[in-house]
Amino acid sequence: MGRRAPEHPARAASPARRTGPSPAAPEPAAPPGARTGRTGAHQAEPTSPPRLRTAQPRPPTPEPNRGAQSHPPAPETNHAAPVNPPAPPVLDAPDPLSATLRRLDDGSLALVVTAADAHLLHEATRADTTVTLRVATGSAEHAARAALARGRRALAEGPLGDAYASFTLAAVLAAPTAPDLALTAHTAAADTAWAAGDRAACTAALESALAAMSASADPGTRSNTTPSNATPSNTTLSNAALSNTALSDLPGTMKAGATPKPNNHHLHLRRNPSDPSGTIAPGGHPDAQLADYLRGLTALLHETPGPAIAALRRVAAAADDSPDALHRASAAALLLGDADAACRIGLRALAIARDRDRPDLTARALEYLAYAEMRAGRHARARTHAREGLDAALRTGRANTAAHHRAVLALSASVEGDTAEVEAHATAALAAARRCGLNQTAALAEWALARSDLARGAPDAAAARLAGLVRQGHFAVRHLLLPCFAEAAALSGRKQEARTVLAELQAWAASGLDDAARAQLARVEALTAPAGTPPETIDAHFLHAIRLHPSGTGDFERARTQLHYGKWLRRRRRPLLARAVLRDALHGFERCGAATWAEQARQELRATGGRGRAEPGALAGLTPHQLRIARLVATGATNREVARSLSLSVRTVDHHLRNIFAALGVRSRVELARLVADTP
Repeated sequence: MGRRAPEHPARAASPARRTGPSPAAPEPAAPPGARTGRTGAHQAEPTSPPRLRTAQPRPPTPEPNRGAQSHPPAPETNHAAPVNPPAPPVLDAPDPLSATLRRLDDGSLALVVTAADAHLLHEATRADTTVTLRVATGSAEHAARAALARGRRALAEGPLGDAYASFTLAAVLAAPTAPDLALTAHTAAADTAWAAGDRAACTAALESALAAMSASADPGTRSNTTPSNATPSNTTLSNAALSNTALSDLPGTMKAGATPKPNNHHLHLRRNPSDPSGTIAPGGHPDAQLADYLRGLTALLHETPGPAIAALRRVAAAADDSPDALHRASAAALLLGDADAACRIGLRALAIARDRDRPDLTARALEYLAYAEMRAGRHARARTHAREGLDAALRTGRANTAAHHRAVLALSASVEGDTAEVEAHATAALAAARRCGLNQTAALAEWALARSDLARGAPDAAAARLAGLVRQGHFAVRHLLLPCFAEAAALSGRKQEARTVLAELQAWAASGLDDAARAQLARVEALTAPAGTPPETIDAHFLHAIRLHPSGTGDFERARTQLHYGKWLRRRRRPLLARAVLRDALHGFERCGAATWAEQARQELRATGGRGRAEPGALAGLTPHQLRIARLVATGATNREVARSLSLSVRTVDHHLRNIFAALGVRSRVELARLVADTP
């Protein structure tokens, strides 16, 4: 016979029974780590699984029809208890079946037999007999799958440096015989380096993935299984092979066990790009969406937005209902700044993950969906999905995903004005980020703290916090922070420092990678206008920004622009127009639940003579200016910070504060803060 075919995993569902005459000792069972094979491995489906047992060592048989190995395998140990019922008849098979103990992509174990022997499993099921298996040694592909599984575990709850090293090792081991597996490992390494903020490592992994895709697209080199005629010398992973694989010698490799530092080579976009798409021609691989995804990310890191936008648009438009395709489409939409599309795709991915009852896919879908909703200005929905994602991540042991959800919760709370919640979630996210090198998560958490500082009228603190992120933050988040930093620096009297990022923000807005950037740029140009700029120019900048803010989902950012515009109009002694603009800002903040920002708009509205909400209790006797100063002081702001926030002199703030103390009968700032907190 001597037939050979690609291997297929067999299920090992029940302990072994005795066969033939009752032996003196219990019979060995299947290996303790063996269990049902997972999705992606072809297998026979009997009506009830046959009982499997491993064979004791025996001399080689001259008959090759059972796939005997060219070297004697190591015996397997048995931990199963003896079974008392009568032994079933022995299957008429003089030799044990050859099987391989293989670790699947998800980390589980499966016993794999050849297709020529698969029919014996059906026969054993019908006859209620026991099948004896001889377990062979592992191959290089087996070791690659084990490394891939280790990398996924580290990515979920460990240092990203460890995950990157495991993925890179898996790619090296799989490259000679399993280019598709190598492609999977390189892609995972690129995603890991992106989360760590290591641009060089991410670029190296993406370029390796493109090369692996070229190899897997070539029919002469494409192979997902070990050849049936392979000898132990080219399929068995030896200790020497492991010791000779020096991952630190690979380009762009992150060190295992260390927390990766963010790469400070930020994206500086060029207007006339060339195409760094590599060697893969469109349509040259069955998964064209993955090819475009790799090309798009590579083009971004090579600072060429033209090819990046073209490739990423194809990725976002080509999503089918597979979880990986939807994941890539959602990420592409976010990179393009199309938060609405990212939300739609994220909802599809979440529905499919729930339908398949996959907690791991559910946690990942919620991670991207909550972030997309936050970017789209749907803060209440982002908060709901981030809470659900946090619970799912903690249940499935995905601590790094949980940290990302905490960062999104902190950003949502910074809009709603819950300072305590911002600090709680941001602190937890930063602790996990520093421990595991989650630099993208750390940047989002710091951004949330800075927005909370701005909401409570402390632009100095916000500018100081964001300055570090602008200098050495995550390369993919940095451009999103530039408008917030420029705003905080301008409000704290550091306009020259704010103008240093203006040119980079202009290039980012012109790249077409973020639709919201143009409106934010116009607002920053108005706030950072140098002394002597004609008022008509500043007025035009504000109006242009308001027109550019997207309708429907841009309430928060539009309201922030209107708040700054209303403040400027009031200082220009145009109270009627200022009142109308501030009223629009107030309604915008109320629609998106931004309570602290809405209070700022109310205070400005009252300062123009408009009607705001009446203050009950002891605060009702204060003038609008005094009330605004009292509320700012109650948040912990110094007199200098209050003066900058309200465009007053420090002496004027001191004068108002003395009158506030006298009117309210308090003797310290602590008593004032307590009184303000107790007043509804």
